[in-house]
Amino acid sequence: MSAATDRHHIFVTGATGYIGARLIPLLIERGHDVTALVRESSVKKLPAGCRVVVGDPLRADGLAESVRRCDTLVQLVGVPKPAPWKGAQFRAIDGPSAMAAIRAAATVGTHHFVYVSVAQPAPIMRDYIAVRRACEAALEAAGLVATILRPWYILGPGHWWPLALVPVYRALERVPATREAAMRLGLVTIGQMLSALLWSIEQPPMKTRVIEVPEIRRLGGGEI
Repeated sequence: MSAATDRHHIFVTGATGYIGARLIPLLIERGHDVTALVRESSVKKLPAGCRVVVGDPLRADGLAESVRRCDTLVQLVGVPKPAPWKGAQFRAIDGPSAMAAIRAAATVGTHHFVYVSVAQPAPIMRDYIAVRRACEAALEAAGLVATILRPWYILGPGHWWPLALVPVYRALERVPATREAAMRLGLVTIGQMLSALLWSIEQPPMKTRVIEVPEIRRLGGGEI
């Protein structure tokens, strides 16, 4: 992917997490101005060239001023390795952090809000989906222009075990009755996810758009 033609001023929450730690160096490399929100204990994990804001991602107060100079907010705070039994954590961390970011962005009129949600509907992960769906609704209610990405499971270092399911997915994709669900709840790689995020940031929409698994794959260069 060639360097960006337009420089964006990007505010990233969840900056040292699984996606954020990989996304920020790419944004800096492509010439973007990046500000990262982190807790004091994580400052040293950020790469050189990144502006640092030390704060609590669960609190909206004070966040708006840090976001004000940025045209794009990328919300990546979330419980590591989501699982069905982590519902209380989703409600305590994922939901409040996104709501705080949404309130801050709405207060200062951020042009573009990028939110990593989850594929839906699905037969499992109901608490996780409910929290993410509520945050999507809050984005709409706030009147923000957003890109909502809906991966199901992101393959990458420490997250490779679902590769064993690829033959099952392929079989389900060939059956008309199960094809849509198999595609919507398909696997994507961390590389595909990063490519989709870069494209989303560098191609801001005029109105809110939703990017599902098939498009994440396409933007990232194809199938697993």
